[in-house]
Amino acid sequence: MPDMRPVFFVIGLLIAGLGMAMFIPMGVDLVYKDNSWQAFAISGIFTTLFGGVMALASYSPHPHLRARGAFVLTTFSWIALSLFAALPLRLSPIGVTGLDALFEAVSGITTTGSTVFTGLDDMPKGVLLWRAMLQWIGGVGIIVTAMAVLPMLKVGGMQLFRLESSDMGEKILPKAASIAAGIGYIYVALTFLCALGYVWTGMNGFDAVAHAMTTIATGGYSTSDASMGGFRDNGADLVCIAFMMAGAMPFGMYLMAGRGNFRGAVMDPQMRAFLSVVAILIAVITMFLWITTEVERFEGLRLAAFNSISVITGTGFATADYNSWGPFAVAMFFAFMFIGGCAGSTACSVKIFRYQVAFEGLRAYLFKMPRRHAVSPMRYNKAPLPEAVVYSVMGFLFLFFTCFALSAIALSMTGLDTITAWSAAATSIANVGPGLGETIGPVGNFASLPVPAKLILMFNMLLGRLEIVTALVMLTPSFWRS
Repeated sequence: MPDMRPVFFVIGLLIAGLGMAMFIPMGVDLVYKDNSWQAFAISGIFTTLFGGVMALASYSPHPHLRARGAFVLTTFSWIALSLFAALPLRLSPIGVTGLDALFEAVSGITTTGSTVFTGLDDMPKGVLLWRAMLQWIGGVGIIVTAMAVLPMLKVGGMQLFRLESSDMGEKILPKAASIAAGIGYIYVALTFLCALGYVWTGMNGFDAVAHAMTTIATGGYSTSDASMGGFRDNGADLVCIAFMMAGAMPFGMYLMAGRGNFRGAVMDPQMRAFLSVVAILIAVITMFLWITTEVERFEGLRLAAFNSISVITGTGFATADYNSWGPFAVAMFFAFMFIGGCAGSTACSVKIFRYQVAFEGLRAYLFKMPRRHAVSPMRYNKAPLPEAVVYSVMGFLFLFFTCFALSAIALSMTGLDTITAWSAAATSIANVGPGLGETIGPVGNFASLPVPAKLILMFNMLLGRLEIVTALVMLTPSFWRS
């Protein structure tokens, strides 16, 4: 077994950082005179001390993290942060069980957005801010993991971006710390601009900041039970559309543009494919609403654009009950859940580049079938596409949809109806948020689900956020052998 001290050291630092972040909602509660400040004070002190002691106890003057340690670090950091993030929710006076507090924390830190909370409009401000902060922290953590860790671990085809972006990785931002710093500046700037946009539409400062954090993180937690529908009168949904799309773009593109390589940023193949898919889906839903309902033309486009982008990016905000739009719309939104944004973004699900790689592999396979000796080189972004990347992507897709099907069957065994079980499995493993049907649809929540179902969904949320392979590889006995 390799030296795990660097793993525990980093996890300890992350836990301590999370504990210090708890004092921010504590201060907000004190300002608004909400009595949940004590929960954040106790949790913040305990979490900070625990993480600090853990980091000090595992400190090594010459840390060296190998690939196996990186797998352990990636998986257990998300689990540890979820456990400690649930503490203030459990201790707060809002009266939730330990399981529901953990469910909300896991959903927040993975930016899924599925919630078991009701009465958000009257909930303590500190709790609402903490939910938003969890998604904001999880969002930036996802980007750093996707750009600095997963390419090194060759997970799900992510090594493709280390190969095609080696110039950026080796010359512009050579270390993970530098990547995190560069991403951090962009992330904060986008959040600030989004908050300004919300204030411009009439949101108060608190709601604007909370929604800006969850929009850029494509998380979807709101401060209102009506979600973004409660703020759309002055155009907040239009601001949200722009910044959901910004969060779903590859942050490597922003880094390239910041270094003056605008052409390389604009020519990113996955970005262009993502924009094309979004435009097609919005057009289909808009035409459907125009034909089947009496909605006005602009209103139909507005509803279709917002809710389609929210589902595609995995944000999970809603401005309408799209379950009432009919079977076609429900089927389309179910399919949307499996699309996802770009690699290196805060968006979730399969990611658009994997479909591009899979189709390129399929094209080459079909071309060579009737021509046994033909050569059909595979390419991505005008560069050779290694077979190892194609195999990695195909393996990811197989595992993703297998885990989805197995979890849907398991959820059905807990007593859930078919629509609820299958949409819950999809929305959790794709980290989307709301599901379909009356129970967990855009106007419902997950509070009424049985305990086994919530446990399955929490596992799914972590599995989806860790890109499936990162977590499953640790369940193999060979992983732990020396």
